[in-house]
Amino acid sequence: MLNWFQALLPKEEAFFDHFNQHAEILVAGAQALRRLLDGGDQIEANCQTIMAREDEADAIAHRVILAVRKTFITPFDRSDIRDLINSMDDAIDQMQKTAKAILLFEQRQFPDAMREMGDEIVEAAIITQRAVSMLKEINRNAAELGELTHRVTDLEDRSDRIYDAGMKALVKGTKQEPMAYIAGAEIYDHLEKVMDRFEDVSDRISGILTENL
Repeated sequence: MLNWFQALLPKEEAFFDHFNQHAEILVAGAQALRRLLDGGDQIEANCQTIMAREDEADAIAHRVILAVRKTFITPFDRSDIRDLINSMDDAIDQMQKTAKAILLFEQRQFPDAMREMGDEIVEAAIITQRAVSMLKEINRNAAELGELTHRVTDLEDRSDRIYDAGMKALVKGTKQEPMAYIAGAEIYDHLEKVMDRFEDVSDRISGILTENL
């Protein structure tokens, strides 16, 4: 009886607006991170952009969590909504950690492998934004959503290979410079974690897709 009654009630659509806003921030943050990896005089400005975006993302995530508590009927399971927005927020948080590490180690130049990882991160963010925008009509978009989540997994695998090659080159190039190795390894590690967080978002979307078909 309760399930029948709930099915007649309108579902809160604002969740999708929040998801889309957050996904836009992920793209903007990823693009700022990629520009950051070009080095030069705009490093601090790009770091500040990432940090400002992270603040905006936190505010959206907070609104989503509050809405989950207050909304009677949600478009997906409440735990799925929380997990999705938290995983999205983790991605921008990790971008911020990357920017902070770059500032801490006062890095001004970055190897090609880091820029390549930055390219993968931007692509993952754009795909994530596309996938999130399709959640409102999940049944209609099920096939494409499945393809998009697989693409993120492929990007993460490719990023891992770039990471391995970059770390190998770093070891060879910094044998007499332990601090250079520490700084480079730290930044590589953070970049890898950014991609891991996008894969987490993809996994959350896959889980929602499975539960709602």
